[in-house]
Amino acid sequence: MSVSKGPWYRSSTLWIFIGLILGVVLGGFLPQDAHPGAFAFFQFLSKAFISLIKSIIVPILVATIITGIAQTGDIRAVGRMGGKALLYFEIVTTLALFIGLGIANWIRPGEGLHLKVDAHTALAAPKTAWEIALHTFPSNFFKHAAEGDILPVVVFATLFGIALTKIPEKGKPVLDFFHGLSQVMFKYTDMVMTLTPIGVFGAMAYNVSHMAAGQEINGVLLKGWPAVLHLVGQYAQLVGSLYFALICLFTLVFVPVMLMFRIPILGFLRAIKDPALTAFSTASSEAALPKLLEETVRFGVPRRVASFVIPTGYSFNLDGSTLYLVLASLTIAQAAGIHMSFVSQIAMVFTFMLTSKGVAGVPRATLVIIAGTCASFGLPGEAGIAMLLAVDEIMDMARTMINVIGNGLASVVIAKWEGVFGTEREDLPDEMAAAAASPQGTPTAP
Repeated sequence: MSVSKGPWYRSSTLWIFIGLILGVVLGGFLPQDAHPGAFAFFQFLSKAFISLIKSIIVPILVATIITGIAQTGDIRAVGRMGGKALLYFEIVTTLALFIGLGIANWIRPGEGLHLKVDAHTALAAPKTAWEIALHTFPSNFFKHAAEGDILPVVVFATLFGIALTKIPEKGKPVLDFFHGLSQVMFKYTDMVMTLTPIGVFGAMAYNVSHMAAGQEINGVLLKGWPAVLHLVGQYAQLVGSLYFALICLFTLVFVPVMLMFRIPILGFLRAIKDPALTAFSTASSEAALPKLLEETVRFGVPRRVASFVIPTGYSFNLDGSTLYLVLASLTIAQAAGIHMSFVSQIAMVFTFMLTSKGVAGVPRATLVIIAGTCASFGLPGEAGIAMLLAVDEIMDMARTMINVIGNGLASVVIAKWEGVFGTEREDLPDEMAAAAASPQGTPTAP
């Protein structure tokens, strides 16, 4: 009789954590100066995985942006509820971006990581505001794509998608092509991301081995395990800063939204508990989707509202991930000792507002977006991704949970805003019904 393999065996999270721990241990025992061959092997694993990630950037962003806009760009096609949902998504994700910007500039988690930038790595000189604005206009799509210059590529894809909405019949073959391309790239990305445990092992072992060889910290030379423990402490600060920023997002944005729309906070948290825990433990929004739809409907959101708002939010309302984009990119800049002006930071926020849309189905989508955006702002994307990859799984768990909570909240907000919350509640237990009871007055728009 065959024995089925349990979830622990299939969980990529388990293997990623194993790779993380092995990377710390082997990197600590095999420092760069004493074991250059092992260090070169660790570097190979890390860079090979990152190269595969970089191969995803242009085709998947172009395909998903064009299809996303062409399919949902005409707000009139989805009606009043769709317009309200898209407005709410844009407001909340923009607030998330600015919270990430504020926390990154306040805590500065990258300063203690001392990112090593290779001498041959060309860092772009800071641009003026006019140069940044001019740079957004694409002159040669293929040139921008080949050079990894993602901002004009995104603008081109956005305009192309809008143009497709103007010729729905004649443009259908073109839309079908990009839709097919996006599906192929999702599968390609799945294949690449099965190697994530190996990439995490290589990235952590590479960073730890380099640190164990010796690093001057505040005038003191640290070598061996003291240097490794210092690096682990700096990574803990990075992870802690993200968790703190996500708590701020929940407290400063989600809670006021619940109060504004008269949503019972404890009742909502009880309703969202199971899908949120599923998202945290699996680091997968998709794994939590069926339960999220079920619980929001039981809480009082009509099924027709939940079935539209939540899947749409998976592309347009990734609050935790969008916050992380800015925090991680500024961490890379700080670790590399690169000063980014306020204008450059705002331009980066604007870029992430565009690039974060439409890639929700992509594992490690934030790494893909960060890798594509760093080059446009003179940041060492490859070295930075190697630095982040070491602890990305730990951070991904928290930001995925916030993504799920944010989309559940969005469905309740739109139901309240439409005045239909609680009108079609399905199979709701008495205690949950009592918790969900609230005034049904339609609030003003946020």
